[in-house]
Formats: sequence, structure tokens, C-alpha cells
Amino acid sequence: MNRLYLLLLVCLYLAPGSLQAAEPPLPPGVIRLEPFPAPETRLDDLDGQPYALEEDRGSVVFVHFWASWCGPCRREMPAIQHMWHQMEGEGLKIALINTAEDEETVFSFLAGHAPDIRPLMDRDGQRTEAWQPRGLPATYLVDREGLVRYQVLGGRPWDEPAYLDFLHHLFKTPQGTNE
Repeated sequence: MNRLYLLLLVCLYLAPGSLQAAEPPLPPGVIRLEPFPAPETRLDDLDGQPYALEEDRGSVVFVHFWASWCGPCRREMPAIQHMWHQMEGEGLKIALINTAEDEETVFSFLAGHAPDIRPLMDRDGQRTEAWQPRGLPATYLVDREGLVRYQVLGGRPWDEPAYLDFLHHLFKTPQGTNE
């Protein structure tokens, strides 16, 4: 019995993460990054109410840059709305950042595609530039400590199982990370 107990302790010591849920594979388009602090992001929403990314510290944040003229953004937005309905109860925060469009354009577009998500207005594009996306749409996943862990390029079917499983996994890890 003592040998079995010792063997179990050795196995647990050598494989510390082995009892945690296995990480699902990264869905297409999701890129794991070397963690870095999220750029300061302070914007007003469509109604002029201020938002600061730092206020969401302690939560996993889905930071998404988009524009209504962007075809992939238009196709992706209903999936984000649907994903939001499924993930909101788990504490996922969304910073849906419109890049350099006016309020009327943003309001009209979101009324038909994602009416429940609070849009943030990057009126001059400077916050978007600070994040340095390679194009639109672009999504970044920020962990509970405020570190950017993943970048997602292009429009994605966020409401499909591979993406939902990946997002659910972020809530099961110690800091919303895979470490």
C-alpha cells in the first residue's frame, strides 16, 4: 500500500496539470500569443457612457474590432450575438469596438445584427491602432489579469461548438489562461 501511495505522489508531482481538464484544440484562426499587457482602452459607448478595459479585470474579456463596411464583420456579428447569449452567464465580458464609424451607422447596423451588445466607439481609430490588428475583424482574448493571450484573425463562427468549447475552457483555467 505504501508503494502505491508513493507512486501516486510521484505521478502527481511529475504531471501537475494532469488532473485538470484537457485543453481543447485551438479552433481555426485562434493564435496563442506570448502574453502581454492589454493596451490601455478607454472609450465611450454609443450613448456616451465611458468604458475602461481595466474595469473588467478579474474577467475574461473578448475584445473585438469591427466595422459595418467589412464583409466578414457583417457575417460574423450574428454569431457573436448568439455566443454572447450562451456565455454571458459565465462572466464573459465583451468589448465590441467599432473602428472609426459614426453613431448612426453603428446603431443601424447593430440593431439588426447584435442588438444586445454594448458597442464602444473608437471614433478616430487610435485605440484600434494601439492593438495593431492585421485587419478587420480582429479579436483578442484578455485573461483575468489583463494579459492578452490569444488573437483571432478574420470572421469566425463563435457560436459553433469548437469555439464555445474553447471559450468555456478559458473559464476553467486559473487565470483564464492555459497555464
